[in-house]
Amino acid sequence: MRIAFYAPMKSPDHPTPSGDRRMARALMAALDLGGHQVDLASQFRSYDATGNRENQERLRDMGSRLGASLAQKLLHTPDAEKPDAWFTYHLYHKAPDWIGPQVCEALSIPYFVAEASFAPKQAGGPWEIGHDAVAATLAVADGVFTLNPSDAECILPLLKSAGCHHSLLPFLDPSPFDQAVKLRSSHRNQISGKFNIPGAPPWLLTVAMMREGDKFASYRVLADALEGVREVPWQLVIVGHGPADSETRALFAALDKRVSFLGDIESEDLPAIYAACDLYVWPAVNEAYGMAILEAQAAGLPVIAADVGGVGSIVAHGDTGLLAATPTPSLLADALASILKDPPLHREFRRAAMERVREHHTIARAAKALSDVIKG
Repeated sequence: MRIAFYAPMKSPDHPTPSGDRRMARALMAALDLGGHQVDLASQFRSYDATGNRENQERLRDMGSRLGASLAQKLLHTPDAEKPDAWFTYHLYHKAPDWIGPQVCEALSIPYFVAEASFAPKQAGGPWEIGHDAVAATLAVADGVFTLNPSDAECILPLLKSAGCHHSLLPFLDPSPFDQAVKLRSSHRNQISGKFNIPGAPPWLLTVAMMREGDKFASYRVLADALEGVREVPWQLVIVGHGPADSETRALFAALDKRVSFLGDIESEDLPAIYAACDLYVWPAVNEAYGMAILEAQAAGLPVIAADVGGVGSIVAHGDTGLLAATPTPSLLADALASILKDPPLHREFRRAAMERVREHHTIARAAKALSDVIKG
C-alpha cells in the first residue's frame, strides 16, 4: 500500500532532535518494513504552545487550505501515485490534524492515527479549537494506535467502535544498539577523553531537551535526587540542549564536576553514548513513555524513573529497573542508591533490559502489528 504520513506536532524531517521526531521516523521505517511505500504528505506544523486562540484560528485556516489543496492535487494524480491510506502521528489538542481528514474524505481512503490523546478537561479551555478538532478527527478514524496505555480511556468513547482501537508498544531498531554494546569499552574511552569525564565512577545518563515545563521540572527533580546520593560514587552525563539550557545547568551547579553536559548529539551517535554508560535516570514528570528510556534499555542500561504515563509499559519494575511511585527526589534517590550499591543486581537488570527490548519492542514486531491493521 501507498501511505501518506503526517506529523502535525513535529515533522520527521524537523531540524531539532526530540523523542517526537525519533518516533515519527521510527513509524515511517516500520511502515516501510511492512512493505508499504511511505510518502511524507506535509511538513505543516499545527502546534500552538501557548493557547493563543488567534494563533490557533490562523493555523486552522492555513491547515484547512493546505488540506483542500492537497486533496485536489491528489484527485488529479494518476491512481498508481495516489495514497491508499493516511497515517497521522501524535494527535492532541495542541497539534490537531487539519489536513488528513479532508484528504481521506476526498479520496475515500482510510485514516489511521498513532499516539492520539484526548483530555476532556481541555473542553472550553485555551486550546478549545484543537480539542474539538481532535474529537471530530478521532470520530472518523478507521484505526487508532495507542503507545501510551493511559490514553485509551479517554479515546475509546470517541471512536466509531472499540475495534478501531489498537495497542502498540513503543519500539525501535535494536541493531545499532547491539553493535554499540559490543564496542562499549571503546566508546567509553573515546567519550571519556573527548568530554573529560572520569572513567572510574558509574556513569548515570539522561537524554532530554532543555525547555520550560515538564522537561525542566524533571531536571529539577533529578538535581534534587542526586543531592541525596552524594556519598555514592557516580558521574552524571547529560545529553540535550534547548531554550532553558542555562537555567537547567544552574540546577546542577552545586554538584559541580560530577555532572558532564554533552550538548546536542545526533541520533545516529546516541547508541554509543548509551552503551558507554551504566544507568539511565529520569524523573519523567508527565512523560508519555519516553523514547530515551526505551533506547537506554536497548543498550543494556537499567532505568530509574517515576511510574507515570506509559513508562511502566516499557520498564519492568524490579526486572529492568526501578520505578518510583511519583517523581519525588527522595524516592528516586533511594532507588538509585539501591542499584549503585548492588553490582550483581545492576548486572541482572542490564541483561533483562536488553532481553525485554528485543522480545517486546522491536521495529519488526511493530511493522507486523501496523500492517495487520492497515491491510485489514
